[in-house]
Amino acid sequence: MLDSTDMRILDELSKNSRITMKELGEKVHLTGQAAASRVAKLEDNGVIEGYTIKVNQVKLGCFIHAIITIITQSTYHLPYLSFIKTQEQYIIHNYKISGDGCYLLECKFPSNEVLDKFLEDLNKHANYKLSIVINK
Repeated sequence: MLDSTDMRILDELSKNSRITMKELGEKVHLTGQAAASRVAKLEDNGVIEGYTIKVNQVKLGCFIHAIITIITQSTYHLPYLSFIKTQEQYIIHNYKISGDGCYLLECKFPSNEVLDKFLEDLNKHANYKLSIVINK
């Protein structure tokens, strides 16, 4: 069971996972060593599964942010999933969902031409509904 200190630690780490244990301890009113011990316990218990970075896709040259609802043509999804594995450079997330579709793809593309080619190839494996992100 997590207490309020654990929750504050998770909140601080979600804001900045590169924070030093000393700084983290100061923010949650613990010593650096006690904070490190709490973080290690949260990792060991699987509460913290890993650390990530947030990448600015536009600065990497990917100007188109697309959300694509995938509707597979049958209950056999392997052709779609195999296709997606070949397109990892464009995929941010591939969520299996319930509701209007089977999957929800979050993608990034450097141009409309690349997006169009992706959609043409995707359409061999599944139908889709495309939404373009205008602003976050």
